[in-house]
Amino acid sequence: MNVPLLDLKAQHVQIRDAVLQKLQQVVEEQAFILGQPVQDLEVRIAALSHAKHGIGVASGTDGLLLPLKALDLKPGDEVITSPFTFFATAGAIHNAGARPVFADIDPHTYNLEPAAVEAAITPRTRAILPVHLYGQMAALERLVPLARNRGVALIEDACQAIGARRKVDGEWRTAGELGTATSFSFFPSKNLGGWGDGGMVVTSDDRMGERVRRLRTHGGAKLYHHDEVGVNSRLDALQAAVLLAKLPYLQSWSEARRANAAWFCEALKSVAAVRTPVTDPLNEHIFHQYVIEAERRDALQAHLKAKGIGTAIYYPVPLHLQPCFAYLGYAAGQFPVAEAASHRVLALPVYPELTEAQQAYVAGAIREFYA
Repeated sequence: MNVPLLDLKAQHVQIRDAVLQKLQQVVEEQAFILGQPVQDLEVRIAALSHAKHGIGVASGTDGLLLPLKALDLKPGDEVITSPFTFFATAGAIHNAGARPVFADIDPHTYNLEPAAVEAAITPRTRAILPVHLYGQMAALERLVPLARNRGVALIEDACQAIGARRKVDGEWRTAGELGTATSFSFFPSKNLGGWGDGGMVVTSDDRMGERVRRLRTHGGAKLYHHDEVGVNSRLDALQAAVLLAKLPYLQSWSEARRANAAWFCEALKSVAAVRTPVTDPLNEHIFHQYVIEAERRDALQAHLKAKGIGTAIYYPVPLHLQPCFAYLGYAAGQFPVAEAASHRVLALPVYPELTEAQQAYVAGAIREFYA
């Protein structure tokens, strides 16, 4: 049996007509850059996130970079983030002109540990950048007040967490609702994925929204008039059309992912060498990834590959140990939780279209390895 890590063909079969209809509308209009589909998507994603503004950009990476640029960071300014995340998080900080400062993670959720963030704050701190890793939100009820009390911005990296929710002070809050600005990614593998790169910034800060909107079009709010030097980072109409066709399915897809995750947690609970994902009781997890911790992880991955089962390691090298960040002066051992996770984590298939037979096959192969 073959069980890929993600099966976009299975998804496409279900939504083909809806997507092609939306695409055909763009083709007939022959308006491909920004335009009405992008504006419609911006309104819909902002509403989903309980934010005032949505600004379509070229990627989730740019969705981080542009809000950071809008902070007018200067050499020596610091932005605190996680060492256990996709490279773009810290790369955007560097490219915005600031210095990435890492803080260790919670051993259960892999999200930033607020106490570690507080310890990392200095007079040079300009922002805190938590990552809602794998699809569950960081502890914003602690991080938002921390940022507010220190007078710094809080930029949410929600590239893996569109539609995720967390109870904050007894109320459900959505990814994108509480931060100064938030980035979503529409990379094809995401819960809401396009047919190429794409991203969205959401914010309820009017000045931030205006600035990001200007920065994405070479720094000009009016054609051929430039207030500053920006970049070319526009979400195109074809990607917006695909995303608008998929958006009505997002909630049911995330529910299916939660159901599949619950099934795996039950099926693997008797395997002592495996720790299944921990969902913070305050979170509604969207399971962009279903990530276990496993003894002899690399050997297990090889075993599953031989069985035709797709897996991935998110992430094998923490960012503070990447060669490009050697200039920051970090050393092995400084972030022990992140480093330990990098040696143990393994993502299993969790996509909505998984069949019961495929799930049973994956769980059986894991039990077989540890028998």
